[in-house]
Amino acid sequence: MTAGARSGMHTDRGAEVRIDPPSLVALAADSIRKMILSGRLEPGERLIEERLTEHLGISRPPLREALRLLQNEGLVETRPRYGSSVATLTDQDVFEILTLRSGLERLAVELGVPVREPDRLVVCHKALARMEQNARDTDSGSLVENGYAFHASIVALAGHRRLSEMYRSVQQQLLLCMARNLGTRERYHENLVDHVRRHRHLLELIEAGDPQAVLAELAVHGERSFTEH
Repeated sequence: MTAGARSGMHTDRGAEVRIDPPSLVALAADSIRKMILSGRLEPGERLIEERLTEHLGISRPPLREALRLLQNEGLVETRPRYGSSVATLTDQDVFEILTLRSGLERLAVELGVPVREPDRLVVCHKALARMEQNARDTDSGSLVENGYAFHASIVALAGHRRLSEMYRSVQQQLLLCMARNLGTRERYHENLVDHVRRHRHLLELIEAGDPQAVLAELAVHGERSFTEH
């Protein structure tokens, strides 16, 4: 390559960086994802293309690509000659996923509390702030996503890369469980604001540096909700 060519490839550090807007497919996938996580689309419910194209204001090709993305995430199931439907979880699935979550979070708390690097708590506070806004907006779909981000930020307190990667590997299954958990709590005894308030209390315990108190509080976040109801 000539010097002139190399010079032509140089990027001015002061030049404006272009950020492409989300594609139609990404926007459609995000909208359907939130409908699933908020419970507007229930487990096992068929995803009728005609209804979704009308609701989202898009044609079938981007819708089908969005459904393929969600299928890869584990939120949608597609069968030949039947079409797509919202993924379902059996009680055994939920038990396995939530006990796995509990085990990973327990290890993270044992390694990461008391917090030795306070900067890691910034991510926790940002996720909690988004949850509080979601509760005020009664946006349960976004609340589930940011609830996962909050719990992932707790796992990250351990500073253990492989532990965080393992937690991310079951992200979508956890999202489905957390959506089901939130719906159960709302149905019986807890609104969105109370739900977020429990997470704020959890973060306060983490900041206080008592790992046993944190573990006791974490125990009521997951599988006990399903045992009780």
